[in-house]
Amino acid sequence: MARFPEAEMRLLHKKVCMKCGALNAIRATRCRRCRSRELRMKAKEGRGV
Repeated sequence: MARFPEAEMRLLHKKVCMKCGALNAIRATRCRRCRSRELRMKAKEGRGV
């Protein structure tokens, strides 16, 4: 996790498209690149490696 709340919001508070992998705004309902509706929140924790 980021050290500062401002940095954490800037880096992790986004949505990711499941089709093309583009980063989108948190309020987005469709992907800005491919117009898909398959969006998910960006992972806030590591993958446990």
